[in-house]
Amino acid sequence: MRYIAKCSVLLAGLATLYGASAWAGSGGFAVSEYSVSGLGNAYAGTASCEDASTIYSNPAGMSCLPGSQFVVMASAVRPSASFTSAMTAADYAPLQAAGGNGGDPGGTNYIPALFLSSELSPTLHAGFGVNVPFGLQTDYGTTWAGRFQATKSSISTINLNPALSWRATETVTLAAGLDYQSIKGELSNMVNYSAAGAAAGAAAGAAAAVAGGAPVGSAPYLAAVAAGQAAGLAAAGGPNSEGLSTMSGTDSAWGYNLGMTIAAGPQTRFGLAYRSAINYTLNGTVSFANVPAGLAAALVTAPVTLAIKVPDTWSASVFHQVNEQWDLMADVTRTGWSAVQNLTVRSGNGTVLSNTHEGWRDTSRFALGASYHYDAQLTARIGVAYDQSPVSDAFRTARLPDQNRTWLALGGQYRLSPATAIDVAYAHLFMASAPISSNQAASAAANLVGRYTSLQSNILGVQLGHNF
Repeated sequence: MRYIAKCSVLLAGLATLYGASAWAGSGGFAVSEYSVSGLGNAYAGTASCEDASTIYSNPAGMSCLPGSQFVVMASAVRPSASFTSAMTAADYAPLQAAGGNGGDPGGTNYIPALFLSSELSPTLHAGFGVNVPFGLQTDYGTTWAGRFQATKSSISTINLNPALSWRATETVTLAAGLDYQSIKGELSNMVNYSAAGAAAGAAAGAAAAVAGGAPVGSAPYLAAVAAGQAAGLAAAGGPNSEGLSTMSGTDSAWGYNLGMTIAAGPQTRFGLAYRSAINYTLNGTVSFANVPAGLAAALVTAPVTLAIKVPDTWSASVFHQVNEQWDLMADVTRTGWSAVQNLTVRSGNGTVLSNTHEGWRDTSRFALGASYHYDAQLTARIGVAYDQSPVSDAFRTARLPDQNRTWLALGGQYRLSPATAIDVAYAHLFMASAPISSNQAASAAANLVGRYTSLQSNILGVQLGHNF
C-alpha cells in the first residue's frame, strides 16, 4: 500500500504539470493514452485482458491476470496544425492591428499512467489505476489574428480508479470501479481595451445627451456620443491598447465505471464497459494584465465559476485467438459529447460573464487490431481506427479546432523474463483540414475566418510491466 501511495502522488504531480493536447487521441478533449500495449492495436483490444491497464478500459479483464501485476507507462504526444486566414478587413478587431496566423498551436505533451492488479482469490481481483482521462492544450501566442477569441487553452485531469472484478460463472465476469477525478483549467485571450473604452465612452455620452434633453439621433445627441467615444478611447490608452485576460479554476468530482466479459469458448471473449459522466464546477478567478487607468475600476481580479460535464462512454469489444500466433480484436466506443453544449463563465454572484455555444454531438470510434506472437518473448501489434470528432464545422472554435481522425498504429512487446515485459508503440493520426468561421465581432473580439490545415498527431509510448 505504501508503494501504491507513492506512485499515486508521483503520477498526480505529473498529470497536473502536463496537460494533454487537443488532438492527442480521442475526439473532443478526451485522452486515449492510458495503455501502450493498447496503443499498438489502436485501442481495439479492450477485451484482450493484455495487462493491468484493463482496469481503465474494462476492469472485468482483471480476471485473466494471474497473481499480482503493475504496469507503468508514459506517452509523448506531438500534435500540430496550421491556420490559414480568409479574413477581410471587416473581420478584424476594431482599433487593433490585424495579427498573424498563430503558428503551430500544438506542442509536445507527456502523459503518464500507472495500474496495479492483484488476484485476491480464484474468483476475485482488485485493482488500482492512475491516469489522465481528459486534457487540452493549445497556445497561439498573443499576437495572432484570433487572439481576442483564444490565446492559450489548458485543461489537465487526474483520475484515481480503484476497481473490483468478480468471476460470477465460468464464462461471465462482472466488475465495478470508482473514479475520483480532479481537473485544472486555464483559458486566456486578449481583451480589446481600445474598443471597450470607446464603447463605454459612447454609452456615457449618449446617457448625458438624453439627460440633457437631446433627442436620440439628433445632431447634439450624435455629437455627445462622438465626444464620449473619443474620451473613452483616450482613457483606454488609444488605438492598439490590449491586454491578456486569464481565467483559471479547479474542481474534483466522483464517477464510476462498470465492466463485463463473456467467454464464448477458450479462444473468444466479448467485453462490455461503461464509464459514467462527471459534472464539474470549476471555481477560480479571472484576471487582467496591462489594464489602462481608465478601465482599472471595471477590470479587476474577481471570482468566477465554469460548469463543465465530461461525457460518459459505452464500449463493446471482441477478442479472438485464431491460433498460437495470431490474435484478432475489434472495439466500438460511443461517447456522449452532446453533454457539452455551452461553456458559460459566471461571476461570483452568478452573473453570466461569457457564454460560448459549442453544440457538440455524440461520437463513435471504430477500431480493428491484430497481434502476432513470434515466440514466448516477442509480440508484434498493428491497429487501425476511425474516430469521429464531436465538433461540427458550424461550431468550431480556436480553442479546440478538432476534426475526425484516422489512426494507424504499430507496436510490440519484448519479455525480458517470464515476469517482466517492455512494450513500445507508435501511432500516427491523419486528419482532414477543418474550416472555421467563428463570428464574435459583436463583442469586439473579431471574427475568425479561415481553415486549419496540416492537422495531425504523432504518439510514441513506452511501458514496463512486471508480475509479482
